Amino acid sequence: MDSLKKLIRNIPDFPQKGIGFKDITTLLREPKAFTQTVEKLCEPFKNSKVDIVAGIESRGFIFGGAVAVELGAGFVPIRKQGKLPAEILSEEYALEYGTDVIEIHKDAVKTGMRVLLVDDLLATGGTAAASVRLLKKLGSEVVGAAFVIELDFLGGREKLKEIPLHILINYEEE
Repeated sequence: MDSLKKLIRNIPDFPQKGIGFKDITTLLREPKAFTQTVEKLCEPFKNSKVDIVAGIESRGFIFGGAVAVELGAGFVPIRKQGKLPAEILSEEYALEYGTDVIEIHKDAVKTGMRVLLVDDLLATGGTAAASVRLLKKLGSEVVGAAFVIELDFLGGREKLKEIPLHILINYEEE
């Protein structure tokens, strides 16, 4: 995955001082790299009979939609609070300073559906873990989660121990 990692631009001190933002737009603009990323995200789940791919706002929509097409599955968005128009289910989760809320439509998945969670980045794991809780509240079976990037030094995978994880690119330290 080194060839993909080289296409990710690091933006120092964004969105605040001390943060090294991993900018995937430089990977997305390269058709072969984007295609390879989607194919690699799908690999472990090709035979998992995924019914729905759930993408976390916002870059999870980009990869999640493409993964859904590749797997022959449907796609549902998990959004920030106040963005979905129909009846929703909400989940609050902890941030470094305070809390946030994500939401999904109550009819997004049906009981027993097999769901794959997709996002571009696994950092502290709070949003992903809240997404798994939402999907389980709706009665789905979360068959795994796929991420393009993991910031290993932030320990996010600890919050997702109960599901299989697939990570393409790992940053062990900032």
